[in-house]
Amino acid sequence: MAQLWDLGVRGSALDVVAAWKETLLLAALLVVAWHVRRRPPVKIADVLAASYAVIVLVYAAIPQHVLAGEATTRGELLALRHHLLPVAAYALGRLVWIAWGDRRQLGSLIAISAFLVAVVGLLDLGLVSLQAWRDSGVPGWYREQLGLDYRGLSGLPENWVYNTGSEDNPIRRLVSTFLSPLASAYVLVIALIYLVGRPLRWWSVALALLLYVALLYTHTRAALAAFVLGLVVLALAQRRVLPLAVAGAAVAAGALFLVAYPTVGPTTSYTQEELEFLRENARKQGGTSGDPFAGNESSTASHFRNLRAGIKVVVHHPQGFGLGNAGVTAKRTGVDVRAGESTYTELGVDAGVAGAVAFILWNLAVLAGLLRRESWLAAAFVAVLAIGLQTDVIGIHWIAFTVWAAAGLTLGQPRRVRGVDTSVLPLAVGPAAVEAPPPEGADAGVAEDATVGP
Repeated sequence: MAQLWDLGVRGSALDVVAAWKETLLLAALLVVAWHVRRRPPVKIADVLAASYAVIVLVYAAIPQHVLAGEATTRGELLALRHHLLPVAAYALGRLVWIAWGDRRQLGSLIAISAFLVAVVGLLDLGLVSLQAWRDSGVPGWYREQLGLDYRGLSGLPENWVYNTGSEDNPIRRLVSTFLSPLASAYVLVIALIYLVGRPLRWWSVALALLLYVALLYTHTRAALAAFVLGLVVLALAQRRVLPLAVAGAAVAAGALFLVAYPTVGPTTSYTQEELEFLRENARKQGGTSGDPFAGNESSTASHFRNLRAGIKVVVHHPQGFGLGNAGVTAKRTGVDVRAGESTYTELGVDAGVAGAVAFILWNLAVLAGLLRRESWLAAAFVAVLAIGLQTDVIGIHWIAFTVWAAAGLTLGQPRRVRGVDTSVLPLAVGPAAVEAPPPEGADAGVAEDATVGP
């Protein structure tokens, strides 16, 4: 999108092009709905997903002035898309299961995506200068197309570099195809949990090491913590020691890397204009630490401050302000940002406590179903929900599409039997497949009859 902006495709034309993901999702829903001819059995998670969607639609219909909101019509539409994307993706997964019951390729597709993200990101760090990005279409795309005016790095998002506290030693972070260290890190976390949850192979170990190196270079502490949390959940779900051992190694390696990053990370430099802005910003902030483990480290302090402020707003105004009054959507449309960063506080502002609670209950129901069917996806889902505490995780479209579609697809599968993860069983699934447990005495070698067609 940034390259198209640089080539002169701008304004409404670029908005249309940028909607390719939503167009693809809508087309897939229509095609699959036409193809399957029947609906899947309704689950509690489906009812909760529909309840959440209804609440969001109701808030979209309420005039802004009724709830003291200030969002524009464009902001309301952007927020509606933002909040309903995971529901649409989940619905697609629930429908796709009927036509495509073999979900064993899901993890492999995610791993391939993460491999590309890692390779592109590492090559960018090694071969492309920050000045090349300053001269690209990225600053203009963010500023003029998205309405996000970043000043600390010549129009690039400030989190592209790690500020060591020294004007002469800023360190670049891996941003890859997402143009974001955060989004790149979260994709890598999901793929890593999948790889650790699978049987060990030489190629999976090599790929996991590559992805973990890329994850470290994103310098995203929330992702490193979420990875460890996901591994703990994976160990409990699979009753395996290996994920716990990997979690311990990840804690040690991550801590060492964070400490060493100012000396081993790819260095860059600030322009004179950037230095002037950063000096002024530092004077305003004051009292923050450069220690990555300190509670008053600038990024950590900012996250906690935003989370506390968002919670306070939701508690004092539980009915919400209406769609478009929170997060990046509010910032893009020039209205007061009532809450930012956290998925849950943004939902509380846009759709009230009712919307936030409905979203949480829906995802807890999804998680309960995943724990009984696909341990690695359940662990990754926990990591994503945890990340949502300090990041607008559903605002990352790759996650909104991929994770919730994968969850919807997986919920159509039979539950695990006797501690065996059905994801590793060769299931035979046809258009009229029915859920049934394996016959008594069945093991992985004779599990083809676990699910039968006509």
